[in-house]
Amino acid sequence: MKMRVCQGVGGIIIVTMVTGLMVVYSSSGGRSPSSASTSLYSRHVDAPAPATKRPHSVQASTLGGFAGILDLKPLKMHCRTCALVTSSGHLTGSNRGKDIDRSHCVIRMNDAPCAGYHLDVGRRTSLRVVAHSSLQRVLRSRQELLNGSQDTVFIFWGPNSCMRRDGRGHVYNNLRLLKQLLPKLKVYTISRAKMLNFDELFKKETGIDRKSSNSWLSTGWFTMAIALELCDRINVFGMVPPDFCRSSSHPMVPYHYYEPSGPDECSMYLLHERSQRGSHHRFITEKTVFSNWARTLNIHFYQPDWKPTPVIKNVNSSFTLGLAGS
Repeated sequence: MKMRVCQGVGGIIIVTMVTGLMVVYSSSGGRSPSSASTSLYSRHVDAPAPATKRPHSVQASTLGGFAGILDLKPLKMHCRTCALVTSSGHLTGSNRGKDIDRSHCVIRMNDAPCAGYHLDVGRRTSLRVVAHSSLQRVLRSRQELLNGSQDTVFIFWGPNSCMRRDGRGHVYNNLRLLKQLLPKLKVYTISRAKMLNFDELFKKETGIDRKSSNSWLSTGWFTMAIALELCDRINVFGMVPPDFCRSSSHPMVPYHYYEPSGPDECSMYLLHERSQRGSHHRFITEKTVFSNWARTLNIHFYQPDWKPTPVIKNVNSSFTLGLAGS
């Protein structure tokens, strides 16, 4: 899977795709199920437990480096407990949907759908982190992802060539148009300084320079780092441990739960991890960092259920050093 540096989306295409849903979106009187949950997880570390009462109001925190697409206002959001739902095929048949929906906030990535998969992945979405290259896919799924997302916060990330605000950032321009057409959408982008912070964090944690290694940070990397700023506790659903794909006996599951005929997840991870040419992700390296963070931070993994292995000495824990600024 080779990523393009910038995937532009023509304004005419967006107008055509969005206009048809504007009336429905604007006239929707009910609140989306993606609003704050009516219950919270227990804070026990062993497993996500059902909660029985509505959460108390949580004061929103200002997160630096995230700006509204039109007004440039900072993102204000805070969650006691987050369900970070991956797109992994490990979620298929898991029946984790109710556990996921009990959390204060539910975080999803790119165009991962809920419709048709509620039993396994839940119904609610509080935050959706989207890569610049996934904008077209989000638009194709506009009826669910846009029309049904009045309370969902969207954070789009991408290289400066796509997201620059001087009129030459194609994705940024089209997000502005999208926001103008659908003013109720909560659309944010990540500043260039913040993107550089994410790069620096990866280098501090792994010793690998993203640019010189010709690799891209994955949407999962951005999502986990954002969740650490946003959430008191993170329950991750569908993420395998870093050594999972090294075993010859690992089960084969699709890379995406909503593409059952798509590539095998471990095959994708290993292909990217071993690649030396072209743009690629360091999926396994990133999971090693996540595992290391989970030793000291309030991160827990389910489906499959696992806990971090003993400390890996050559991987530093630098999270607090890399993301404080804008």
